[in-house]
Amino acid sequence: MAHVLIIGGGIAGPVTAMALRRAGIDATVYEAFPAGADDVGSFLTLFANGLAALRAIDADGPVREASCVAETVEFISDTGRLLGRRPLSGSWDDGLGPRTLRRSELCRTLRAEAARRGVRVEHAKRLVDLTVRPRGTVVARFADGTRAEGTAVVGADGLRSRTRTLLDPGAPPPRHTGQLTVCGRTRDAHAPVPDRTYRMYYGQRAFFGCTRAPDGTTYWFANMPGPELPRAALAAATPDQWRHRVTEAFAGDRTPAAAIAAATGDDIVGINAYDIPTTPVWHNAHTVLVGDAAHATAPNAAQGASMAIEDGVVLARCLRDLPGNEQAFEAYEGLRRERVERVVALSAAMAGRAPGTAEERRTRDAEVERRMAEDPRPRMNWLTGYRIDWAAPVH
Repeated sequence: MAHVLIIGGGIAGPVTAMALRRAGIDATVYEAFPAGADDVGSFLTLFANGLAALRAIDADGPVREASCVAETVEFISDTGRLLGRRPLSGSWDDGLGPRTLRRSELCRTLRAEAARRGVRVEHAKRLVDLTVRPRGTVVARFADGTRAEGTAVVGADGLRSRTRTLLDPGAPPPRHTGQLTVCGRTRDAHAPVPDRTYRMYYGQRAFFGCTRAPDGTTYWFANMPGPELPRAALAAATPDQWRHRVTEAFAGDRTPAAAIAAATGDDIVGINAYDIPTTPVWHNAHTVLVGDAAHATAPNAAQGASMAIEDGVVLARCLRDLPGNEQAFEAYEGLRRERVERVVALSAAMAGRAPGTAEERRTRDAEVERRMAEDPRPRMNWLTGYRIDWAAPVH
């Protein structure tokens, strides 16, 4: 009987396990952290395509309950001028308006739903090595000395994927995008955002976005140009240091961005922004990559989680319908590579848009106004309009 070993219990891992179970394939999730990663202050957005992928396996309900919805986006210049307002992608067709929630809450929700469906999740299992036995089964060896055996391995272990390195020792490392991303949340914001709305501020020096949950919590993020911080410096940075860095970046703007950051307590975290433009090797005869392990995306397009969810559902369909790992993995790569690399490129281009001079900012504002006046559906449907037909066979 087929049994898949899934390395990583973040977002892609539990989704892949649930999709495989729905396809009649048993799977176990092995998570490196003792109780899962806890990104204090960090949050994410699931757009319509990510929610639709969860809906394909009837797993969107718990995520909806744990998140808040936004239906409208507003873009505002550093002078405080409204550049435009329009429905957010996905809210205009099948009611799948983008959902906002903490990353740690999404991971907990997906793991809990997977466990409810009978998926086993084992913690403190950091992958060390993979070996293939003569009869074709693959053995995963973990840092605690334990082992697990299965018919296939799915690497869902994120940006610093050990599975990716074992699959291809020459795989390109993550690339720093020249950007730092800071996320926070506060109930003390003095400039509340309208209900079900994302406000995006084009600052003179950085970009700021925020939304408000029904309980009054304002979630915000700031994308700021900056060099890659060493891991030690990143780990040592305090909430107060991140708060000061963000308020300083937006202090010269006539927007509430600096005040929102200043009103934030310890629920604030900063990260280096990375991506992986392309990963040459996605699979071999027994191992395959999903999510950030295959195609890490800069946060600007807010599609990393949705891409990981799509991967898990598509992979499960391929393993359900095609004979043997190799054919299934090849079909999965064929269905996914072009799309995800296009998303990575889009997000990288957004990360590269530096604020520039006053004249360049005026030109940018004019372009934003022009785009906001257009119907976004023809331009964005390829991204957020993507849907997976679970019942359709994979050939």
